[in-house]
Amino acid sequence: MPGDSAVRAGDVRAVEVPARQARAGEVAAGGASAGDEAPGPGPQGPPRLGVLGLMLGIFLATLDGQIVSTALPTVVGDLGGLGHLSWVVTAYLLAAAAATPIWGKLGDLYGRKGAYMSSVVLFLAGSVLSGTAQDMNQLIAFRALQGLGAGGLMVGALSVLGVLVPERDRARSQGMIGVLLPVAFVGGPLLGGFLTDTLSWRWAFYVNVPVGALALLAVGKGVRLRTERTGGRVDYLGAALLTTGILALTLLGSWGGTRYAWTSPWTGALGLTAVLALAWFVRVERRAAEPVIPPRLFRSRAFTLAQILSFLVGAVMLAVVNYLPQYMQFVQGISSTASGLLLLPLMLGMLTAQLAAGRRGSASAVLGGTGTALGALLLLLLGTDTPVAVASALTLVIGVGIGLLMQNTLLTTMSSAAPRDMGAATGTVTLVRMLGGSLGVAVLGAVYAHRMDGVLAERLGTPAADRLTAGGTLTPALLGDMPAAVRDTVREAVTSGLHGVLVGAVLLSAVALGVTAAVRARGTGERRGGGDRTEGADGGPARNRAAE
Repeated sequence: MPGDSAVRAGDVRAVEVPARQARAGEVAAGGASAGDEAPGPGPQGPPRLGVLGLMLGIFLATLDGQIVSTALPTVVGDLGGLGHLSWVVTAYLLAAAAATPIWGKLGDLYGRKGAYMSSVVLFLAGSVLSGTAQDMNQLIAFRALQGLGAGGLMVGALSVLGVLVPERDRARSQGMIGVLLPVAFVGGPLLGGFLTDTLSWRWAFYVNVPVGALALLAVGKGVRLRTERTGGRVDYLGAALLTTGILALTLLGSWGGTRYAWTSPWTGALGLTAVLALAWFVRVERRAAEPVIPPRLFRSRAFTLAQILSFLVGAVMLAVVNYLPQYMQFVQGISSTASGLLLLPLMLGMLTAQLAAGRRGSASAVLGGTGTALGALLLLLLGTDTPVAVASALTLVIGVGIGLLMQNTLLTTMSSAAPRDMGAATGTVTLVRMLGGSLGVAVLGAVYAHRMDGVLAERLGTPAADRLTAGGTLTPALLGDMPAAVRDTVREAVTSGLHGVLVGAVLLSAVALGVTAAVRARGTGERRGGGDRTEGADGGPARNRAAE
């Protein structure tokens, strides 16, 4: 519509206003939409201190989704509740996914810097409380609180960077993020294992406090944004419906076929709740003045395909990263710290792929989908007698594939959104990745627990299996003191559970590979159409091009 075009044009002018005009308070006329912000750095580019604080927020949000993975065996042994193991991760991811679009819209409406700093404070409060948890229920509840804050860390940092960093420097900033993400994804398990072995699993949460405090100081002093605030309202009804739908889907994936049969009334009720909530959410978003997830974003086919890929890669990545340490500790018999070190090939694969993916466009998506599918298949070779070095090396291929897909989805998302929707767009890609991870960990975690319990019950008998998985009994440290027959059974059970997770990862990777083929076809069609422009949020040419 003409009016929309005028607003978008104004948004671009507001963002691209020269530094001397920004300092004088001169904004291009006719373009300030809700929450528009103009950067305040001088000609040398965005302030390094502010960018450091934003990068620390991205690092924290990513790190804390993984840091408990190597500590989980000890946490469960200390607090009990093997059946609740996946919820320590899922509660965090679910809360973060539900909160992400709300933080993004709050930033668009009332100021991105303030929204970001508020999310850091909430995240740190949840971290401290998680470290003081006395039972599994408390830990899950505090992890959910922590996740509510984490939902604003990634989207807040990305949306501020989207306004603060000039378009010519955006590929460089995304390269920095590309380095941070794989380091956090696999450095998290490594750090969690080290803290668990040397101090306590509780320090996996306390360690966030000094890093978060540094991020607050850096952003507070280093970021200067001039914000146009309006009286627009956050679409809380849409946010509530989205949260309800996500929760119902997660519970359905976690409980279906395990706690409740797929044909039970409870399973049917969860499925119906998810469908109704999400259908109502779509209707509300189409009518809302300030939707949590603007439907106009999905007019871009490139944006839509990027979100599907982000969902799938999140599910595969978090499932693999959270359950491989279980195998490393129980089957390979190594410490928490060493289990993190053995995932270094995965980290290096992701890091290398992120650095190389920026300029390959849709080709990186195809390579990423292929690498992820092949890497998941290779991990099925893991067994009770696999040498430690081989088990570690097998993680490299899937790391490369995941890294390529992550970089491609992030760049495509930011390139397909107009400046006024930067917060909503980055919130959406973060939301779907977290949602994919939450559902992936929940569903594949249920498969893991079911297969593991099945082997233990078959070999040891149901009463003995129940006693073994009770609180304080089955931990990597205590496994060495058990009879040889019990140790062998536990190793086979854990391996069987991991194979269930990996079969699911293979299936998800195959779907991702099919989606990347569509991305590749789309990119080829655009080039044949005469130009390198990508489709914008309104269905027309995007004002921000993909990394070229």
